[in-house]
Amino acid sequence: MAGMKTTVALLFGGRSGEHGISCVTAGGVLAAIDRTRYDVIPIGVTRDGRYVLVSDDPEHWRITDGKAPEVPADGDEVLLPAGAHRPGEPIVLRVIRGDRVETLAEIDVLFPLLHGPYGEDGTLQGALDLLDVPYVGSGVLASAVCMDKAATKTALRAAGIPCAPDVVVREDEWAQDAQGVLDRVRRDLELPWFVKPARAGSSLGVTKVSDPAELDHAMKTAFAEDPKVLIEAGVAGREVECGVLAGRGGEAPRTTVPGEVRIGDDLEFYDYESKYFGKGTVEIEVPAQLTGEQIAAVRAVAAHAFVSLGLEGLARVDVFVAADGRVVVNEVNTMPGFTPFSMFPVLWANMGLDYAALIAELVELARARRIGLR
Repeated sequence: MAGMKTTVALLFGGRSGEHGISCVTAGGVLAAIDRTRYDVIPIGVTRDGRYVLVSDDPEHWRITDGKAPEVPADGDEVLLPAGAHRPGEPIVLRVIRGDRVETLAEIDVLFPLLHGPYGEDGTLQGALDLLDVPYVGSGVLASAVCMDKAATKTALRAAGIPCAPDVVVREDEWAQDAQGVLDRVRRDLELPWFVKPARAGSSLGVTKVSDPAELDHAMKTAFAEDPKVLIEAGVAGREVECGVLAGRGGEAPRTTVPGEVRIGDDLEFYDYESKYFGKGTVEIEVPAQLTGEQIAAVRAVAAHAFVSLGLEGLARVDVFVAADGRVVVNEVNTMPGFTPFSMFPVLWANMGLDYAALIAELVELARARRIGLR
């Protein structure tokens, strides 16, 4: 009916190491979403995977005294629909209150603000696809591929998109023959190396290695997050980021002018603490001071990556602009940092799409997208 609001379920928290940052993202969205257009149902995912009804007060989800917020373990449990949604019927969420199961809300779309495993990796997307619930962001395959940095590189290289050289190592392989792995890495990759969990985000578990003697500690740090690890050769160049939104009505993806994160001499690289907790000297420059030719190249590569990986909704494509002009993809994020001060919203604000309008655009893209096999 004309004039009726769209009901959006925000889902955040989750089982990954990025639980707290997901909560901070939710606080930003709760503060900015246009309440004249959207009714919001805030659903937190506890660290053990329970869905609970939580506060919609943005202040509840801010970093306080250097500590990120967390979804409380108690709270009324929210139930997803009992079966697949049929066209023309409402999508009903229910809630357990005491010994009763009650209707919570009829929703139009679900906005998953989860980062990392069990939220950004295709697992949640598969559950929602089973129920035919429309949601913001990429589907199962694209989410899973982009969560795994090694799989992302395989897909990008197949599309002719350059990536940094790397070696993939599994935990059992390292345990059985660490020296053999080290020999292979020294042969194939130039220092410095960046050791990364294959399936984690926000630079969790990442270490810069400038001396081969440091590799053992770096591998242990990465294996604490994921039994599959990527060792990458450092790329000499400027690290810039480009925001991408899906096009409307089958049109080509839309891209931003890239931005650049510049770090001071007090940081080795842009790590988890410097991203979210004020560690070191960090300057975000939007737009990045690149030539027109370089900007065009970054935007073209970002759009090419978005299409080649089968992404939907949104993405942030992180690249290196090498001294010789090559654009080398570093990572692709299907649910990038989304606080008001994160690079993705800042990039779009620079293009004239402010935070509230960006949220609305993502919701409307999700509502317009085909439900079912994608």
